[in-house]
Amino acid sequence: MIYLDYQATTPLAPEAREAMLPWLGGAGTGGFANPHSPHRSGRAAAAAVELARAQVAALMPEGGRVIFTSGATEAINLALVGSGARRIAASSIEHAAVLDTAGACDPALTLLPVNGEGLVGEDAAIPPGTSLVAVMQVNNEIGTVQPVNALAARVHEAGALFLCDAVQGAGRIAPPVEADMIAISAHKIYGPKGIGALWLRDGLDLNPIIRGGGQEQGLRSGTLSPMLCAGFGAAASAALKRLEEDAVHVRELWSTARNILSRWQVNGSADARWHGNLNVRLPGLDVARLMSDVRDVAFSVGSACASGSGRPSHVLRAIGLSDAEAKSSIRLGFGRYTHPRELEDACAKIEAAAAAQGV
Repeated sequence: MIYLDYQATTPLAPEAREAMLPWLGGAGTGGFANPHSPHRSGRAAAAAVELARAQVAALMPEGGRVIFTSGATEAINLALVGSGARRIAASSIEHAAVLDTAGACDPALTLLPVNGEGLVGEDAAIPPGTSLVAVMQVNNEIGTVQPVNALAARVHEAGALFLCDAVQGAGRIAPPVEADMIAISAHKIYGPKGIGALWLRDGLDLNPIIRGGGQEQGLRSGTLSPMLCAGFGAAASAALKRLEEDAVHVRELWSTARNILSRWQVNGSADARWHGNLNVRLPGLDVARLMSDVRDVAFSVGSACASGSGRPSHVLRAIGLSDAEAKSSIRLGFGRYTHPRELEDACAKIEAAAAAQGV
């Protein structure tokens, strides 16, 4: 199987796996201790958690704190619900974790439109009285990189807070330094599933949405997993060290894929984008048949965010695609561990299968 679904999840980095092993918690080891316990084993586990916190914080702007969560979805819920915001605006191409949660907090949620490249205009109108605006850094479906710092500056001028879903950007591009809150996920940066974080700017506070023992600075009760924290921290550290190397690698992979899929139309921006995401369409393509014909390649389709519903992606519709165009789109995601030869083989198979359909 050739794996080309890096936006869904990434392979576990060897550095993350090695960092996790001592904390698997086998009998006869100290790795099972509760990091919130005061004895020596507990303090050792707590030290591992704090090391990981510092490693994750190194990916974030200065002047804030990292709160560990079960993933980016919980981090986004903590930011939106915990802020107490009642008037919210969000881009129309946000992940469901933002749109659904923001809609629950504010039934009159304002959706900021995007252009055909998937970009929110820096002059987008922010309704008076808005207390929080959410715009993601890199779109998970089309790879468009938003001008988040410019947008955040405008949001602050309007007296509102700025939340950034940086799940697809963390460890790949510079952090959104003007944001007030940033949500990230470990398994999108070659770390383990089941852990994420919310970065919160100094001076801001939130109300907890999970109550109990008051762990995680009083904002997120529950026993932390030193194993998951250690894996997250190691993955963050590796991403920071390999930032430019990884970027060069995906740009080369992008060129490889575009050379083979040259007749396919790119969805989203050709320039303002993360090049590890290639969302393309071909008029008349039957994507269900394509996936069946190319079973040894793992990729996504244009209706991935409405999986099983038959509805086209809200992201592709928001950038102006018709239902037919959205349903003839596929997404290829590649990254650090994608070999160029693998990508060449996969793209050749996809092109040949599409040609066999007569499109």
